[in-house]
Amino acid sequence: MSWTDVLSALVSGFTHLTWQSAFLILLGCVLIYLAIAKGFEPLLLIPIGFGVILGNLPLAGLAASAEGGVINIIYKAGILTEIFPCLIFVGLGAMIDFGPMLANPKVLIFGAAGQFGIFLTLLLALQFFTRTEACSIAIIGACDGPTAIYVTTKYAPHLLPAVSIAAYSYMSLVPIIQPPIMRLMTTKAERQVVMAYEEKKVSKRVKVLFPIVAGLITMLIAPMGAPLMGMLMLGNLLKESGVVGRLADVSSGALVNIVTLLLGLCIGSAMLAGNFLQWQTILVFILGLVAISLDTVTGVLLGKLMRVLTKGKINPLIGAAGTSAFPMSARVVQKEGQKANPRSFLLWHAVGANTGGQIGSVMAASVMLAILAGMGIAPLS
Repeated sequence: MSWTDVLSALVSGFTHLTWQSAFLILLGCVLIYLAIAKGFEPLLLIPIGFGVILGNLPLAGLAASAEGGVINIIYKAGILTEIFPCLIFVGLGAMIDFGPMLANPKVLIFGAAGQFGIFLTLLLALQFFTRTEACSIAIIGACDGPTAIYVTTKYAPHLLPAVSIAAYSYMSLVPIIQPPIMRLMTTKAERQVVMAYEEKKVSKRVKVLFPIVAGLITMLIAPMGAPLMGMLMLGNLLKESGVVGRLADVSSGALVNIVTLLLGLCIGSAMLAGNFLQWQTILVFILGLVAISLDTVTGVLLGKLMRVLTKGKINPLIGAAGTSAFPMSARVVQKEGQKANPRSFLLWHAVGANTGGQIGSVMAASVMLAILAGMGIAPLS
């Protein structure tokens, strides 16, 4: 072997690097920068960003689609089988406290209103995509990465990189996306409303019964979403039972962290230059932003209506917490409320609406899947 051959082998990666791959690698670096320097959901964006870099390295075989590669094996085992989204919901259930929602069940209505953007965006997406693709894109509005992955894997796996990246990116950008919409949709007087704060105690019996009863009812109403809802309620039961602390700790800690790492890595490595830099992908991102924005709009509009019906007792900002971006939306509501009125404490009410939004997002996905099934459209996986 000559020195020329050795040199050629050493620089082969550079010679096979296209401008499209270089652009995606740069994008991966931007995601990592946003995670580290700006604090935008680092648990999600660091593995996703690094996955983008690995997946677009020429000749490395680290793309999710690289048959036989280590990431390809994880991708097939965890994402295409829908195991990762379900395991994340176990961990999410173990982290969620439904107490504020149970103490004030009225906030559940905001969790329902926070999903309207999904169905409004569906009507818009149908103008550009097939029915299965439109449903997968609209579910980005759930502001819930695992749910978006679950639906897209079933009906539009070719859109999985775009949908999942959009869902997780917008979820991390909730503190930037929601405040301008909230301020635009409300007057200063409305934002200054102080809601009565009385933290009611919810008995342990109620907290234990809730995941069982709510799980049964929701899964009977919308069985297509049973895998996600079942895992969410299982995780919450582990937490509230008080007798399996080790399982609850593992679910909310090690399990969800490991799965998030592998999920982010797989999603990022599926984001390839060849199938990502297309008008279709750009449209997915635009429609995803529309969906999340409309969720905020409809939630705040309901809040304004409730303010009128309750004669000024409801702060309309609460409606923005009806998404399943937990607990980011609740924090945004608290922050915006205190900006308008330092005496305002909306967090307790917002957390209740936010947890209701988590249930609402799964129900919305279940309705989507049921509609597709009713049309005779079978899932691809």
